[in-house]
Formats: sequence, structure tokens, C-alpha cells
Amino acid sequence: MSVNVFPLPDPNPGQSQTRRFVLSPIIVTILLSLFTPAPLHAFDFGQWDAILKKNTRKSNWKGVSYTGFDYAGVAGSKEFDKLIAGLETFSPETLRGRDEIISFWINVYNIFAVKLARDHFPVKGIKDIGSVIYPVWKHPAGKVGSKSYSLDDIEHNILRPMNEPAIHFAIVCASVSCPDLRTESYTAPALREQLKTQTRLFLENSGKGMRVEHENKTVHLSMIFDWYKKDFDAAGGVIGFLNSEMGGRRKIPADYSIKSLPYNWDLNITR
Repeated sequence: MSVNVFPLPDPNPGQSQTRRFVLSPIIVTILLSLFTPAPLHAFDFGQWDAILKKNTRKSNWKGVSYTGFDYAGVAGSKEFDKLIAGLETFSPETLRGRDEIISFWINVYNIFAVKLARDHFPVKGIKDIGSVIYPVWKHPAGKVGSKSYSLDDIEHNILRPMNEPAIHFAIVCASVSCPDLRTESYTAPALREQLKTQTRLFLENSGKGMRVEHENKTVHLSMIFDWYKKDFDAAGGVIGFLNSEMGGRRKIPADYSIKSLPYNWDLNITR
């Protein structure tokens, strides 16, 4: 690698044959970036990637297709235990940037949902872990650093305030009608494309995402759109969001009525 240098004027011309040189500030910055290790902010979800690839399988239950998870396969799993232990020693305050924060907490939500189901397996559905008075969403699900988090803490206090409606198609509450688990973790560099893909796949699933009946001027949608309706206001409302995500493929007229699809809370086990 060649480096440009700039000669400093000799204060005593004619008396010295030695020339002094100084590196330009730009070159100094480049050299420092090459030889100084970059700070590591992001958590390594490599173990989660391996667990997902090993324990997920396309499944179908009561007419709904989904990505099933083998909870029995992670019972007593040392890899899963190491993943949980790693989160307990990680400081989320070191995360930098919106996409890094969002991708980290989506992964944590999904890991903790799996952890809750695994810790209570066999259970028919994740809601059976809790009660009407004390629902599962408020149960301590796991620790990040020294702080304990519930699924509600992550969803409502961290992710939803980020004003990214597509997170609703990435967090998976361990149920058949939830969005599907990806077979890879979310990362900051790929987050935009991952969320876009997740949204499209969910909407294309007529059993739990969206089904349009043009003859009745009706669009049947996941109850997610009803529960979190206000989260889509900035995107032009639910219909505006749908049309934006689907592009020119299947535009939904504004006068179509919206009805909710049934929500299957059975555990998203492999079948």
C-alpha cells in the first residue's frame, strides 16, 4: 500500500540535506481504521442460528401452514443453555444504532418465547403457562445483563416504541398463528430486507396472514392488525400499510371491509 506524504518546508534551506515528512490527516485516519480493532457492540447469535436450523421444520395444523419448532429437541440442550447464559452477561447498553437495537431485541423475544415453552414442555399452548390474572406475557422470561424481562417488557417497552410496524411479523409468540420463525437470526445489516421478507411471507399465508375476497369486498387479516391497529397509522393505516408492502401486486381498495381471521394459540411444535 503506497502512502502519500507531504514535505514540510525546511526552516534552514541549504544547511540540511534531511527532509521531514508528515502524513495527511486523512491518511492517518485510514491507517488507524485499518490497524485499530473495531468495537464489538452486537451480541453473537451464532448459537441461535444453529439451533434454528436444526430444530425448525415446515408444518401444518388445522389448515394453517407454519414453521414448527422442535421444543423436545432443545430440552436439556447445552447449546441453548449457553445461549441463555450469554445473554445474562451481555450489556444491551453497548448496542449502537436503531437497526442493531431492533434486531437484538427481536432475537431475544423469540429466544425467550422458546425458553418459556421449553421450560414448561409439554404444554398445549404458551398461554396455558399463565392465567387470566397473571398472563404468560408478564412472566419473567429471561435475563439480559442483570435485568429480568418479560415478553411484554420487550414488545411494549422496547420494540413498539421504535415505531417499526414490521416488528409484528418478526416476533414469534410460540403459536401456530404467529408469524413464522426465520431459520436465521436478525442482524442490523440485513434487518430491512429480513423484515420486508417476513411481512410478505406472512401476508401470503392465507391461513393466518391475509385472505382477500374481492367478490365480497372484504379482506380477512390476522388479529395482529386489530390488536396493534394504531401502530400502522404512520404507514397510512392498515390498508395503506398492506398496499405499500404488496406494491403493485394486489392493491386493496380503501372501501374494503376488514375482518379478522381466527387465531390459533396452539404451540407451534413440529408436526
